[in-house]
Formats: sequence, C-alpha cells, structure tokens
Amino acid sequence: MADPVLFAIDDRGIATITLNRPERLNAINMMMRDLLWEYLQACRDHPDVRAVCFRGEGRAFSAGADISEFGTAPSLWESRQARHERDVWGLMLSLPMPLVARMHGFCFGAGLELPLCCDVRIAASGTQFALPEVALGYIPSAGGTQTLPRTIPPGAASDLILTGEPVGTEEALRWGLINRVVSEKDLDKAIEEELGRVLEGDPDLKKLNLQ
Repeated sequence: MADPVLFAIDDRGIATITLNRPERLNAINMMMRDLLWEYLQACRDHPDVRAVCFRGEGRAFSAGADISEFGTAPSLWESRQARHERDVWGLMLSLPMPLVARMHGFCFGAGLELPLCCDVRIAASGTQFALPEVALGYIPSAGGTQTLPRTIPPGAASDLILTGEPVGTEEALRWGLINRVVSEKDLDKAIEEELGRVLEGDPDLKKLNLQ
C-alpha cells in the first residue's frame, strides 16, 4: 500500500510533497498530518532544498480533513496537544524557501488552508475552493481564519468563512486567492515554469525576502 503522502527531492533542489489518498479525495487524516510534519522538517533541514511544491494525486488537491476521524482522540486536551506539537501550518509559514501549490478539483477546508500557507498558488480551471467547516459546526482549525483575510479582501474572506459555500477560479483569481488559472492540461507546465522562476537568482536573498 502506497504511503498517503509522498516526498521527493530532485537534482534542482525542488522538494515535491504529494497528497496520495485519491480514493478519499486526499482527505487529510492524522497519519498524513504526521507525514507532512516529518517531510516539512526535512525540507527545513536539508541544505539543498530551494523550493517546495505541493500537489494532490487524483481528482482533487484535497477535500479537507478526514471527518471520519473527528472526535476519535482520547481527549480534547490530547488532541490539542498533538496539534501543538505538530503545527504543520505554522511550520509551513516558517520555511525559508518559496512554496508553490498546484491546485485542482476540490480545495476544501484544510485542502485550502494548506495552499494559503504557500507563496504561489496556481489552479486548474474548474477548481472549487471552500471552507465548509461552518456547515459541520466547526471553525477552520488549520489557520484559515488568520491566513485568508491576509490573502484576500476582508469581505470576501468573511463570506467564505461564514457561509462555507464554494467559489470558482474566476472569483478566486479576482480576490487574489490564486495567482494564476490555466487549463488542466497545462497545469503541470505552468507549475514547472513557476518553479523555474522561483529558482532564479540568489537563494539566500530569496530566504531574506520571505522572512
């Protein structure tokens, strides 16, 4: 059985982290969170990593957190402690290299909050974006209430957070939620072009610019 998160570093210094649970639309469970934490630490500590690309296998980037695991922690305290010890989103925001998100299909809940921690977000046409937690009686727990208003206009952020309704690429591009929209067949090419751009220049200067 393949790992639910894949990790590779190529000879250019590009680390690729792939959500690999396509049968569940890459719904993020606890094992995936732990693997993300491990691989992000590897990116932080590896001297040759110059950029990180996030992608999802199958029909979606990610449909969000795996709701089948909601409420399965032994206690609320232990659940909060685990999130504190493995703050994936905080670790992403602290990484000193450019982060690029390849988005397609559904980017819901944590599947949107993860790309919100990236520097560049490129989406395929037809991609849907949402923070549907409100419909389940939850608040976005991966930092979306903080990162979203810093990325798009406050009114648009409030609408996404309070209604949970999805928006398409046209609105997402207008708001600045994504940087580019391309056809799905051109998505990989667009990602490669963007990674080529972010690798240009002095990597140490890029790290300073991202601090």
